[in-house]
Amino acid sequence: MTIRKRLFISNILMILVPVIATALVGLLCVGVILVFVIGGAGLDLRDTEDFNRVCLAVTEAVEHKLSKGTELSFLDALLENNGMTARVFCGEAVVYSFGKTDKNDAELEKAVQALAGNSVVSQNGRSLYKGCETINGKEYIIYLLGGNNSESSYAELKTALVVSAVLIILAISLSVALTNRFLTRFVFRSIEKPLDILTNGVHEIRDGNLDFHIEYDRNDEFLPVCGDFNEMAVRLKESVDRIQRQEQSRKELLAGISHDIRSPLTSIQAYVEGLLDGVARTPEAQRSYLTTVKAKAQDLDHMVSQLFLFSKMELGDCPDNSVRLRLDEKAAAAAAEAKEEYERHGLHLETELTPVTVTADPLQLDRVIANIMENSLKYKQRKTGLLRIELIKKGSDCMLTFDDDGPGVPEEALPRLFEAFYRGDPARKDPHKGSGLGLAIAENIITRAGGSIQAKKSKLGGLRIEIRLPCEEGSEADGENTDHRG
Repeated sequence: MTIRKRLFISNILMILVPVIATALVGLLCVGVILVFVIGGAGLDLRDTEDFNRVCLAVTEAVEHKLSKGTELSFLDALLENNGMTARVFCGEAVVYSFGKTDKNDAELEKAVQALAGNSVVSQNGRSLYKGCETINGKEYIIYLLGGNNSESSYAELKTALVVSAVLIILAISLSVALTNRFLTRFVFRSIEKPLDILTNGVHEIRDGNLDFHIEYDRNDEFLPVCGDFNEMAVRLKESVDRIQRQEQSRKELLAGISHDIRSPLTSIQAYVEGLLDGVARTPEAQRSYLTTVKAKAQDLDHMVSQLFLFSKMELGDCPDNSVRLRLDEKAAAAAAEAKEEYERHGLHLETELTPVTVTADPLQLDRVIANIMENSLKYKQRKTGLLRIELIKKGSDCMLTFDDDGPGVPEEALPRLFEAFYRGDPARKDPHKGSGLGLAIAENIITRAGGSIQAKKSKLGGLRIEIRLPCEEGSEADGENTDHRG
C-alpha cells in the first residue's frame, strides 16, 4: 500500500473513529438519562389518563379491603413502584399513610378540597387525586399524589447531563488520542523501514562499498527512490572506475612521453657530443652523424605533433570539416600512393573496395588510413608481408578492414590498443616504430564521425582493424558499382 493511500485512510479514520465513538457514548448517556429520569425519578405516570387509571385501581382496592376490615399495608409495594404518595382519612382520623409530601403538595390539597366529589388537580407535573367513598356506613377520603418532585428531579437531571457531558468529552479525547497513536504507527511504520534501508545504503556507499544494492519490493513511493539509489550507485562506481582508469592512463601517458622523448634526445645528445669531441673526423662521418641527428629531431617533431593533435582532440578543440565523400576512393588513393614505397620495404597491398559514400573529414580520414597502414609496415616481421584492405556495405553501415600477416598482439592486449601510448614491451624498446598515439587518434576521429573501430585477430595470422561508419543514402548509386582491386 502506498503512503498516499495510508495517509488518505488515516485522515478518514481520524474523523470517523472519534465521531462513531462519541455517538456511541452519547447514545449510551441518553439511554441512561431516560432510564434514570423515567424509572428512577417517579415518572412512570406520563399523563393524566395513566394517573387516573392507577388512582381508580387503588381506590377500588382500598374500598375492598376496608369493607372487609383488612389493613391497607398491601398498598405499599404498589405505591412505591409507581412513585406515589397516599393518605386515607375517615373523618379527621388518618387510616393509612404512605410516602412523603413536599411544600408544594399543600397547595394541591387546598385546591382539591375546594372541589366536590372525586377530582384531580395538577401543578408543575405533580397531580393530586381525591376520592370520596362510603364504606360500611363510614365516609372515607382518599388522597393519592403522583408525578415529579420538580426540584429533586431537576437537580438529578442536571447531574445526569453533566456526567453525560463529561463522558462524551472523555470519549472524544480518548478516541482522538488512541486513533492518532494507532494511525501514526500505521503511517510512520511504512516510512520508517524504507528510511532505515536508505540510510544503511548511504552508509555503505560512504564507506566505499560501491557494489551495494538495495533490495526493496514494496510497491510504494520509496520503490522508485530505491531504484534511483541503485542506479546512482552503479553510475558512481562507473565514475570511480573511469577516474581510476584515467589516472592510470595519465600515468602511462607520462611514462610513455618520458620514455619516447628520452630515447631520441639521448641519441641527439650523444651524436652532438661526438661531433664536438671530434669523434667524426671525416666529412662522411660528420654527415652521417648530422643525418642521424636530423632523423631523431624529425621523430621528436612527429611525436610532438601527434601529442598536440591528441590533446586538441581530447579537449574537443579539433576542427571538424566533414563532407560527403567516397570512402572507397579515399582508401584506393591512399593504397595507390603508398604502394610503391611499401613494395620496396616488402609489404604487398591488396584492395577490394565496394563503392560507398560516407560523411567525414577527408584530412582526418586520410590520417586514420595512413596510421593503420604504417603500423602494418612498421611491425612486419617477414621478408615479404601482406596487407589486405577491404570495404563492404552491411545494411546502413559500411565496414573498412585492414588485415595483415604480422606478429599480431596477445588476445588480452586487443582492447587496449586504442589507449594513448599503449604498446607491447618489445615495441616500447624501439620508439622509432611509433609514438603510441596513432590508434588512439584514429579511434577519436572515427568516433567523432559516428562510427566505431575495433582490433581483432586476423585470419592472415596478424592484426585485423575493423572500421564501421554509417553510409549515406544512395551510396552505390554514386559510383559505377565497380570494385577497386589492387
